[in-house]
Amino acid sequence: MPASIALSNITWSTPDGRRLFSNLDLNFGPERTGLVGRNGIGKTSLLHLIDSTLHPQSGKVTVTGTLGILRQTVAVNQTETIAGVFGVAEALDILRRAEMGQATAADLVRADWTLKARMTLALDLAGLDSAPDTRLATLSGGQRTRAGLAALIFAQPDFLLLDEPTNNLDREGRRAVLDLLAKWRTGAIVISHDRELLETMDAIVELTSLGAKRYGGNWSCYRACKAGELETAQRDLAQADRRIAEIARDAQIMIERKARKDSAGRKKRAKGDTPRILLGKKKNRSENTSGGNARLVESRSTQALEAAAAARKRIEVLQPFSVQLAPTGLAPDKPVLQIDAVRVGYESGPLVLSDLSFAIIGPERIAVTGPNGSGKTTFLALVSGTLPPISGTVRVMTDFAMLDQKVSVLDPALSIRDNFRRLNPGTDENSCRAALARFMFRADAALQAVASLSGGRVLRAGLACTLGGPKTPSLLILDEPTNHLDIESIEIVEAGLRAYDGALLVISHDETFLANINITRRFHVPSSASA
Repeated sequence: MPASIALSNITWSTPDGRRLFSNLDLNFGPERTGLVGRNGIGKTSLLHLIDSTLHPQSGKVTVTGTLGILRQTVAVNQTETIAGVFGVAEALDILRRAEMGQATAADLVRADWTLKARMTLALDLAGLDSAPDTRLATLSGGQRTRAGLAALIFAQPDFLLLDEPTNNLDREGRRAVLDLLAKWRTGAIVISHDRELLETMDAIVELTSLGAKRYGGNWSCYRACKAGELETAQRDLAQADRRIAEIARDAQIMIERKARKDSAGRKKRAKGDTPRILLGKKKNRSENTSGGNARLVESRSTQALEAAAAARKRIEVLQPFSVQLAPTGLAPDKPVLQIDAVRVGYESGPLVLSDLSFAIIGPERIAVTGPNGSGKTTFLALVSGTLPPISGTVRVMTDFAMLDQKVSVLDPALSIRDNFRRLNPGTDENSCRAALARFMFRADAALQAVASLSGGRVLRAGLACTLGGPKTPSLLILDEPTNHLDIESIEIVEAGLRAYDGALLVISHDETFLANINITRRFHVPSSASA
């Protein structure tokens, strides 16, 4: 029987009572399905319902076949190894004892002599050059993701559940994910904000506050269908609103017409030349006509309001934040950054960058590229002054702002509002609140402590506090600015950065993002870098 997943009439709410799914029905078959939607809409919760980490308050989840799961974040202890991720630590111990001549007869019966070769092949396919006994704590986040991918390749489950598999991966790591999914012939559900990855899907399921809907085809097909649906719904809503206005106008005309007739009737009755019995008949006829007209107007009005409500239900009301940057006035020939013959490294460690020279003149848009571990983040730390060079000079000749992956510019103990006022001294309360509102931190939301925010909201708060002030810095330094943002938010950031007239220095493995912000030059961190 082919692998399949069926969710029937699922209802589930968060522990604080927020309803995420209500009477949800979804089916997944042997195809690659991208799961998309805004942050907080319930994508990861849906995967947890499928893998039984969570249980629905009502409804049923039916899984046919085995599941292979790659979590978005993996907590590791100091002793866990790659072999543990593969689930073969005991089997490797048996082989080790056999190789040392210490295996028992029972060990030899259980020994899997092809295990090491199959593990090596899986690690190679995932692009990870590490031994099975390597501790996960010594690996970067991207390398741990590759280890998880290798374990999936090794296990060959019937259905893959991948939660943001390309986050924290360099181009080679992303290619490993794309290659894995390209060769996958059973089922896969992939949560992702990576548009390049979503282009390889067979179907897209979108989660919104209105429910879930499946679209056949990849990301481009989904966007085209979605645009058509929204255009139709907006047209239907506009027509319904016009109909409501027409009915109200017609009702007003009838009221005015009746008022004129009633006025004429009163004047005629005042003259006393009409028999009383005839006056009574005319009054009854007028009242009947008035009542019939009122019922007709009410019926037509109800129909128009229902049509408007039906159209409005098809349009999810989005409140995206906006990135509106004030002009910097940076001149085309203005020196922005000059690095000369720099050597840099960390205490008691090898050099990361050596004999590095680099310059930015005017509003250049530069992508810093290189594989994970090549020194890209070290390079940005050098530019921002958080890591001084061992030798050589670094001069930043304009004002600048930096947003790193940890958004360390924010004080976790302070509220978003207090962080904004700290980073934008002299800003009054009204300007502060207006700027934060553009990034969807309105009213009490601006008073939340940064430490209480999710990853996506922390990044949005960092963007608000560094880019929302009255003076936009002439140089923006961004380290993976799209990590943890949903696609709608990424596109808004792209629009803001396209309109930015200063210099831009950005690390990103998202080629779609780099293309959309009009990168003009790439600086490849020298391959001789050792960290």
